[in-house]
Amino acid sequence: MSPLPLVGLDKNVLRRRIGVRAAASLPAKRVIAKRRYAGMLGLLIASFAGNAQARNWQDASPPPIIEGSPALAPFQHVRFCLRYPSDCQSNPTETDRITLNAENIELLKRVNRTVNATIVSTIKSYGPELADGWSIAPSMGDCNDYAVTKRHALLRSGLPAKTLRLSTVRTSSGTGHLVLVVVTTMGDLVLDNLTDAIRPWRSTDYHWLKIQSANDAKVWFTVKAPGPSVSQADRKVSKVLARLQS
Repeated sequence: MSPLPLVGLDKNVLRRRIGVRAAASLPAKRVIAKRRYAGMLGLLIASFAGNAQARNWQDASPPPIIEGSPALAPFQHVRFCLRYPSDCQSNPTETDRITLNAENIELLKRVNRTVNATIVSTIKSYGPELADGWSIAPSMGDCNDYAVTKRHALLRSGLPAKTLRLSTVRTSSGTGHLVLVVVTTMGDLVLDNLTDAIRPWRSTDYHWLKIQSANDAKVWFTVKAPGPSVSQADRKVSKVLARLQS
């Protein structure tokens, strides 16, 4: 089964909301916004590279999520892959992170906000009768549906599957939660239905449990505990992302 980017909505509307457009067709205000993003990203890159050794800014990016030991895939993800096999394919030759340029920031923002606004939040029951499962673009859904819909939309927009990783976390209140992690040249960023803000993974208050493998979308690993404090690189990325999303 190969679903549309967001089921139940007009395809042309979806292309306007989520699809990637050629730069020549962008309205003037979007071109201006992209230039603004590029300038701010340039300042961030310069801040990473501006020490006495003039090191490569990518080497100063925030610490990534580190896989631990192999873990059981969430049962509902196994069912999801049977229903949507194209969303669980892997290509080991793909790049393992995307360049966080102005175009990609705009794409992540658009997908995150559009999906958050399109799906009406509801509580689903995953009981033994298996009536509910993870779905792409339902009219009503829970955190799992938001996360897989965002991943699907970004895959359809051309981003590599290796850079789009589902992750299970526990919130500060102890609730299980699913988010989408996007691996970028400036760290691992979180797309979350609980906020329209895109954040570095260590800037959330979540306890990280499992993450989808970059090499095989059907395989999951535990997440190694992050360091005790947020790095200076995390703070720089958080600050710039907040300004870009204001």
